Amino acid sequence: MLLQETILCATAPTNPTAGSGSIFLHDIQTGATLASFKQTNAGPHSLATLKSKSTQGGFILASQPDKSIMNVYNFQKDQISLKIVLPEKLTCIALDHRGDFCAGGTAAGRIYLWETASGIMYSSWDAHYRQVNVLRFTNDGAALISGSDDSGVSVWSVSRLVDDDTQNEPIVPYCTLSDHTLPVTDIICGIGVFPDCRVLTSSVDHSVKLWDLSSKTLLTTFQFPQAITHIAWDVTERLFFAASSDGSIHQVNMFRERESKLGGIVTEAVGGAGVTDVIRIDDDATREARKKRLIRVGQPIASICISLTSTILLVGTAEGSIHLYDVPSHQLLRTISSHKGLSIAHLETMIKPPDLIGHTSLELRPGSVADVKDFIPLKPVAPFQRMRDLKARDAHEVSALLPVGNIAYIDESADYDEAEFLQDYNFFFQPQASSQGTNTDPSTLKSQVSALEAEVESLRQQLSKAKGINDAMWDTVVNRLVSQEKDAEQPSKEPEESDQAERRRKRSRPA
Repeated sequence: MLLQETILCATAPTNPTAGSGSIFLHDIQTGATLASFKQTNAGPHSLATLKSKSTQGGFILASQPDKSIMNVYNFQKDQISLKIVLPEKLTCIALDHRGDFCAGGTAAGRIYLWETASGIMYSSWDAHYRQVNVLRFTNDGAALISGSDDSGVSVWSVSRLVDDDTQNEPIVPYCTLSDHTLPVTDIICGIGVFPDCRVLTSSVDHSVKLWDLSSKTLLTTFQFPQAITHIAWDVTERLFFAASSDGSIHQVNMFRERESKLGGIVTEAVGGAGVTDVIRIDDDATREARKKRLIRVGQPIASICISLTSTILLVGTAEGSIHLYDVPSHQLLRTISSHKGLSIAHLETMIKPPDLIGHTSLELRPGSVADVKDFIPLKPVAPFQRMRDLKARDAHEVSALLPVGNIAYIDESADYDEAEFLQDYNFFFQPQASSQGTNTDPSTLKSQVSALEAEVESLRQQLSKAKGINDAMWDTVVNRLVSQEKDAEQPSKEPEESDQAERRRKRSRPA
């Protein structure tokens, strides 16, 4: 199975009485539906996924906004694999990149932290005064970032949250980013490990702010003409898109080019001056440039994301359409309109799971039993605890996937045949042998080595002869030039000598 990028979207009914939504996987090139997972109404920031690998199957977590239930799906079947009863309704959830910890926020400002493999509740604390709107883990999973209706953004150290020695101490955030004035709507973490990374936050106060976690400071404020509800950040941090609910999307470039004093073009970062650095996107001076960076969808926007290749912007609307725009030109490439009447509450792109329903392409290698079906072992997900239990936490056991005997689960797409490997090796590292045939006879190789050594010795002798000829030519030319100069100077000296002799004779005559 070749690597294929897919779109994962979660739909939710706009009318509560219209039934339930679903989770779909689409081919990003054709828009065709690859799989669907029914019976879920995940809202904004209420769905989290762990990608499948060739040796471990991933899963999908979807919290339900109208009940204290979380549905768990895996890519190997289209039905709910587990229903988890939660302590209360969750307004948002987040999953770290390894799938080890799951965090959930509530309308009362409380945050829960569970271990997915055991279900143990590690922490539960009052993080904000009002509803938690969005939760994000940093790329390395070392920190959890929360945004709330109280306009605050808090950064929590995961190591402190799970530390046994600090369980009886009050939970204090690593830092609080408190420059927004209205509810926070979205958070995106940049590349890098915590705390050497940057964070983008959006708010109803018409601003997107760029923060540096290592210094705990605000770098730049981007001011927009509308309230920003969703943001998408390029993986290289070159640009980001800010979307508002009225259907407009602004592209903001984080680098610009200018002419240097010494001539030439210089690329420099935009902003970075701190609290006083405010970049207004709706300035009259840049109105024409802003129009070129503006995308008008024409429908209320419910979610956005950027493809894995950073070339396509995906926009999910409240009317059930998914629009794909080319990032450099803003041209509309295609529209997936198979979800009419539903809102696209979640959008993300991923490599097509190798264990997707009906597309499993794995096999058990030598040592397997013939009647064993192709499969990938799933990462375990246990029911979450509804309250903290210190005894269960001390005694809990976590399941782990270990190789059994000589059985290995290998993806056929990554399987490198031995004959193909040797052929490629000969092509890149033994070009002469590959052109003359793959003869590996020792006597043949020895004769080839002898011939090469004789050729090297012949080249050395020819080089020595050429050097001798060159030296002889050089000496001949130099000697000839020296003799010519001496001959040219000799005639000039003879007249001088005759003049001196004539003067002496005149002086010696008697008066």
